Amino acid sequence: MTNSTPPRRSRPRTKKSRRAAFIGAAVLIFGLAVILALSALEDTVVYFYSPTDVAERGTPVGQSARIGGLVVEGSVSKDGSRTIFGVTDLQNSITVSYNGILPDLFREGQGIVAEGTFGASGIFEATRVLAKHDENYMPREVADALKESGRWQEGDL
Repeated sequence: MTNSTPPRRSRPRTKKSRRAAFIGAAVLIFGLAVILALSALEDTVVYFYSPTDVAERGTPVGQSARIGGLVVEGSVSKDGSRTIFGVTDLQNSITVSYNGILPDLFREGQGIVAEGTFGASGIFEATRVLAKHDENYMPREVADALKESGRWQEGDL
């Protein structure tokens, strides 16, 4: 017996099918580029936490982070070049350890932002401390907590 069906011919590609293939390839390449960019930026992202965020969610041990709030009155102690102090948002506090020279504006009751990592003991090991000089430099969460407690109002400072 012989096969009576003729061999299949491939249809010539039309302009429409080539355009669809080009658009599909472009979307795929763009998607891969976005995924690569986001994965590269993931290592440079530094999250901001208030002391209440840390109390509610726990400490991300070893992850780079920023914390902000007011330096707790009476909490500053020095041991050589190491300074240990508390940071509060008036609801919760975090103990911060910093080795280095503090900014001139750093003092008890002053707003600060510290950048570093959380240790396994829960102490924040700061690598950088920035003293805030007015409400324009204050994280929204901290400013809101101060306003709610009555310790800071519009036009103060």
